[in-house]
Amino acid sequence: MDELHLTYALVGSLAVVLAALSTRIRDLPFSEPLAALLLGVLVGPQLLGVVELGDDVRSRLLLEAARVLLAVSLMGVALRYPVRRLRPVVPPTAVLVTVAMVAMAAVSAGLAWLILGVPLALAALIGACTCPTDPVLASSVVTGQPAEEHLPVRMRQVLSVESGANDGLALPLVVLGIALAAHGSLGHAALDGLYQVLVGVGVGVATGLVAGRAMSYAAGHSDVDRGSSLVFTLVLAVAVLGITRILDADGVLAVFVAGLAYNYAVAEDQVGPQDTIDEAVNRYLVLPLFLLLGTELPWSDWAELGWGAVVLPVAVLLLRRPPVLLALARPLGLRLRDAVFLGWFGPVGVSALFYVTSSAEEGVTDPRLWAAVSLVVTASTVVHGVSSTPGRHLYRRAADR
Repeated sequence: MDELHLTYALVGSLAVVLAALSTRIRDLPFSEPLAALLLGVLVGPQLLGVVELGDDVRSRLLLEAARVLLAVSLMGVALRYPVRRLRPVVPPTAVLVTVAMVAMAAVSAGLAWLILGVPLALAALIGACTCPTDPVLASSVVTGQPAEEHLPVRMRQVLSVESGANDGLALPLVVLGIALAAHGSLGHAALDGLYQVLVGVGVGVATGLVAGRAMSYAAGHSDVDRGSSLVFTLVLAVAVLGITRILDADGVLAVFVAGLAYNYAVAEDQVGPQDTIDEAVNRYLVLPLFLLLGTELPWSDWAELGWGAVVLPVAVLLLRRPPVLLALARPLGLRLRDAVFLGWFGPVGVSALFYVTSSAEEGVTDPRLWAAVSLVVTASTVVHGVSSTPGRHLYRRAADR
């Protein structure tokens, strides 16, 4: 218990420092998740040894922290833009969450199989866990004043909607990967994945529309203010998570769909102070999860991977997404610089942690799964955190030319 209290103190202190330096950090090749990750490594068992948690506690904390953080982030993504203005980005997003996502899963799986020499079933699960674009890390790229100044609206919308949708739609791939790795029935896994997606969409649509109508009614009678609407959407995300957990459905997708349905049902001025959600998630709510990740990085398991521990993250970051986006640039209607930017800034983060810990809960206990996925997440957090600000500036210079 003392270690948990110490963790609270560390997270709170880090948040205070980051809040005091928030304006300067936006202009630096640095990110809040990276700061929390480095602090976790410092206080973890490999260095200072201040915070040490057992494997069971770590797995459960990571799973639930990632689940809640994803829910809040996805609600923020769904409410970021008026949903009626997102119709132009629906076709490219559909391509990204189907063809591109399956291709990214296949590429990551192939790389894990070739580089690490793991069984093909385990490689498929590694590919499924790392294929979705993370909405939390992606939000730090497409939100805030620097992003609005340097990046076109359409590109920010595409990355936002893709990162929101593919987190939940990756579930069937993960379920199939778990069935392969745990020697389960593929037919049963396919039906289970389909059930979870369909029920998740249904729950999301129903709860989002009902909540939106209720908010519109309250706003029409002057019963709600902007601060209350913010809390309302956060509570809605938690409620949807609870309902889908009871129904054993896809809660991640359900929250995103609920946010879109809520967005559709209310007037634009009733959505709430969305910048506040983005600010809270990107800068503060993300800190405990990445600090916890830093304390629990499997250094010994990474060492057992040998040269693969160096090659795998580099290969995944370079080959998982950029070539796929370049190949699909014409169908997506992207210019070369847009395809390069979107191809690079498709980070692997909270969603991968959620799926890898979910896989452990479902009985996949091979330590190479956690080693490989945590390695890619750590590399993505470092590389994309360092390159986000320079990347925006390079894009702006290319656009100006």
